[in-house]
Amino acid sequence: MATGFFYDERCFWHAGGNYAFTMPIGGLVQPLASGGLPENPETKRRLKNLMDVTGLTGELVCQGAAPTTRAMLERVHPASYLDAFKAMSEAGGGEIGHHAPFAQGGYEIATLSAGLAVAAVDAVSTGALANAYALSRPPGHHCEPAAPKGFCLLANIAIAIEAAKASGTLNRVAVLDWDVHHGNGTEAIFYDRDDVLTISLHQEGNYPATSGALSDRGTGAGKGYNINLPMHAGSGHTAYLHAIDRVVIPALEAFHPDMIIVACGYDAAVVDPLARMQAMAETFGMMTQKIKDTAERLCDGKLVLVHEGGYSEVYVPFCGHATLTALSGSAIAAPDPMAAGLWPRQPSPAFDAFLRQSIDDMAHQLEL
Repeated sequence: MATGFFYDERCFWHAGGNYAFTMPIGGLVQPLASGGLPENPETKRRLKNLMDVTGLTGELVCQGAAPTTRAMLERVHPASYLDAFKAMSEAGGGEIGHHAPFAQGGYEIATLSAGLAVAAVDAVSTGALANAYALSRPPGHHCEPAAPKGFCLLANIAIAIEAAKASGTLNRVAVLDWDVHHGNGTEAIFYDRDDVLTISLHQEGNYPATSGALSDRGTGAGKGYNINLPMHAGSGHTAYLHAIDRVVIPALEAFHPDMIIVACGYDAAVVDPLARMQAMAETFGMMTQKIKDTAERLCDGKLVLVHEGGYSEVYVPFCGHATLTALSGSAIAAPDPMAAGLWPRQPSPAFDAFLRQSIDDMAHQLEL
């Protein structure tokens, strides 16, 4: 069994609407550069290009997917929101939520982005693939049922989970979000449920600034099934690996899911313009390997990664390549251009010890 890679060129055509310096677009007119909006196609397109150049693409099962159906969307989002989104898209686009812009045709592209996640989860849950990566764009982890935020217009992972649950291929699902920003949308959708464990590792006080507290553990039947790990700015390679070992893996082992889905953002990387963390490409590769090994023990290896944030056009491709190398077990590497020189500067031993101790303290409060 092989690793699947789900992507579609049309997702790269998603544009930032009122943020973009573009000519009127639509049909076969590809959008120009997004005019300074951090969420732009180049981080994703350059990842795929790097994979093509190194030969990694040839070792994966690459395929597209159908857009999500209205029925799939309505399992997560109310009809009123979907109607408003579609109408605005047909009228030329705009900004429908907090930092959630899009151009004409944005609704259709968003349903395709979610469709990539749905297809990846379906293929792995049914045994057609060992594991998979969905290069979804626009991203989804900030989108609440009726409140899009942070470049996210549809809740891609939640839609994929509900589709799989409706088809009977999954029951208990764990979502690990290592995007540097809090996964508020995924949290909100499953906050009162015990069949989906949500774990978010994020920079404390980053976007959204008012969510992601350690004390937010879920409500009702979902009490204890939501875990937030707000990490200090400056956390780097060893702190992230310690968080995986000390918090994430014990939580996954206690929950014992049918599948693990990773909200895979690369904005915790050292040169990302929207965060202040110091993870390296190797960090993402090693986190992927640890979660892959955990999935092998707990759920027959059923693991899907869905692309979220990451805003360095130069470095995201190397982080993504390291992730996909680990996911697929490939021997093809893309040497990290940041690892050879003095930049970036990693945390000092004393600060690194402080970071790991803070994770231990939070793990104790979480009773892990």
